[in-house]
Amino acid sequence: MNAVDAGGLLLGPLHIATSVIVTWAIIGLLVGFSLVASLHLRDTPGRIQTALESMIALMETAIGEVLPDQTRAVLPFVGTLWLFVVVANLAGLVPGVPSPTSDLSVTAGLAFLVFCSVHWFGIRHVGWKAYFRHYLSPSPILLPFHVISELTRTLALAVRLFGNMMSLGLAALMILLVAGFLVPVPILMLHVVEALVQAYIFGMLALVYIAGAVQAHEERATSIAPHPKES
Repeated sequence: MNAVDAGGLLLGPLHIATSVIVTWAIIGLLVGFSLVASLHLRDTPGRIQTALESMIALMETAIGEVLPDQTRAVLPFVGTLWLFVVVANLAGLVPGVPSPTSDLSVTAGLAFLVFCSVHWFGIRHVGWKAYFRHYLSPSPILLPFHVISELTRTLALAVRLFGNMMSLGLAALMILLVAGFLVPVPILMLHVVEALVQAYIFGMLALVYIAGAVQAHEERATSIAPHPKES
């Protein structure tokens, strides 16, 4: 028998957390909106199309400043990451809907996607041999330290977003308990600003990690490449 409680959805023996349900809803909302928007593209854009194009242009500019040679390749992933985290952070403003990013399992999943994308873009750019050779330089002894560095920064990425969003929600709750509903607008504005800032930082950190992997491994592959003999 199916049941819905404050902790999520029960499908027989299977328990689905509320954060997972909200995450699926956000994914469906973004996919649906993207499909509808793509079907209504015009040569003479309206206000909504102009706003969307401006947003994509801003993302492309931000990515181009960090990774100019790979902007078009990285834009779909980092841009989608930005959009999802923004909507997930702002979901907490809806009464009765928790922000998925205040759940460590959700932020850990996002951090894992970033972890995989770093290696994907690195291998795609320089090849798997040159990419993994970097972890053995200048000495194979450093391999465990490279692995630990990759894992710890992924963990820090997950905990950072989770901690900031959870603390923001607790701070807003405490203010409401003390001051009542006399100051809802400043709290809402604080939540909106913090949600945008945290989404931007998360996406930029992912972009910096990708750029670091691509550029570092590219430099290493170039430095070990044989130079043409002088005639």
